[in-house]
Amino acid sequence: MTRRLGNGLGFLACVALMAYALYAQHVLGLEPCPLCIFQRVAVISLGVLFLIAALHNPGRTGARVYGGLLLLAALAGMLISLRHVWIQAQPPGTVAACGAGLDYLMEIMPLTQVITKVLTGSGECGKVDWTLLGLSMPWWVLFSLAALAVWAAVTNFTRSPAAIP
Repeated sequence: MTRRLGNGLGFLACVALMAYALYAQHVLGLEPCPLCIFQRVAVISLGVLFLIAALHNPGRTGARVYGGLLLLAALAGMLISLRHVWIQAQPPGTVAACGAGLDYLMEIMPLTQVITKVLTGSGECGKVDWTLLGLSMPWWVLFSLAALAVWAAVTNFTRSPAAIP
């Protein structure tokens, strides 16, 4: 398998994750909380990086640069997912509600303050309204991002594109 194909498959996996997120929102009626939105941003960022890497099809050094950027994007998304999982694990009422939606916060605050406010916790992010095999959506996003991080590393850090399993 070539690096181009590996990065292309990573891009398609990100597209599939976003397609399900939009399905869950618009068909299943699950409204995303602010941390869900940030996880989507991480998945989209990862997908864009995979797409650029696939289109560019760099040599060994470029592939390592893309691999590092992909790992950073995946790690950022994983940290956001971990924070979301932690908030969901807290007893009801122990996490302060942010009181306002992300759209409103973006209108009244600078971006850095919005990010800080969202990441410090939100009661609405503690609600679990979807599970698969007993795990909430942030758990599945965490697993998906971890798998994509491994995929990015295998695809972009191997010595030869032919060595990719």
